[in-house]
Amino acid sequence: MDTSVANNPVIAIASYCLSSIVMTLGNKYVLSGAHFNMNCIVLAVQSLSCLFVIFALKAANIVSFRRFDAEDAKKWSPISFLLVLMIYTASKAIQYLSVPVFTIFKNLTIIMIAYGELLWFNGSITPKIMFSFALIVLSSVVAAWSDLGAMAEFTPQALIGYFWMFANCFSNAAFVLFLRKRIKLMNFTDLDTMFYNNLLSIPILAVWSLIFEDWSAENIARNFPPESRSSVILMMVVTGLLSLGISYCSGWCVRVTSSTTYSMIGALNKLPIAVAGLIFFDSAVTFPSVFAIFLGFAAGLVYALAKIDQKKHENHTLPTHKSN
Repeated sequence: MDTSVANNPVIAIASYCLSSIVMTLGNKYVLSGAHFNMNCIVLAVQSLSCLFVIFALKAANIVSFRRFDAEDAKKWSPISFLLVLMIYTASKAIQYLSVPVFTIFKNLTIIMIAYGELLWFNGSITPKIMFSFALIVLSSVVAAWSDLGAMAEFTPQALIGYFWMFANCFSNAAFVLFLRKRIKLMNFTDLDTMFYNNLLSIPILAVWSLIFEDWSAENIARNFPPESRSSVILMMVVTGLLSLGISYCSGWCVRVTSSTTYSMIGALNKLPIAVAGLIFFDSAVTFPSVFAIFLGFAAGLVYALAKIDQKKHENHTLPTHKSN
């Protein structure tokens, strides 16, 4: 990839958005009828599919990435562990909480990441940036208004859900922040990041599947029915191929922007899917749903303007720091 393109934040953000939307819609279309409860195995197959493709491209001299190194793997393994932990805790939280409530807490993670960047990377949070955070959280609250009564119900099931939700928020923030730090320290390219993330995730996913998932004959038959086993496995491979884009673009976007921007884009990226649901599917068009989408787009606009102002301020103050 040309250097000017590889280091262009706009192209990286657009690519991440597109790949995320394709992956989300692909998962919904391909796996919506399969009723999987063995998520770790699905994720492991997706990682294997990614590895197969990038090794094939490398063998054809189309791409290149560094060879496996045990020392690099040792340093990168916490990132892969946090990635698996983030995915697993999300699946557990969504098991006990409604999707709207889950989304509200998920968007609060953006604030945790922003303050993590403030501590680790000497970042800064301007009033406009904080206002954009407030708007994106408010948009989630508006969208979930009819479901918020469930948040007041502190049943044992809800408490378990909140435990997994907070675990997901912390693991999500830790993954994004550690990912950015490791990419800088180890000078990884985007393909290096993709290679090690997928390679090291597979054994972790396999172990977690054996520990946490139901491997009884009855459950295996339910997930992989004999009459459609080959098509189910094919579906898993197809989603693995779709995950190539998100796997590559995630590391690319974190590298050329910031952890906070990456997370903000992830939150805003739900908006085009929500709009598609209102236009093309059977989602009900209500005032809260439309207003929530409007607030989300407003949050994105405010955040973009805040980052532009921040960049101008940094460029303006740079000569002053040098002269001192």
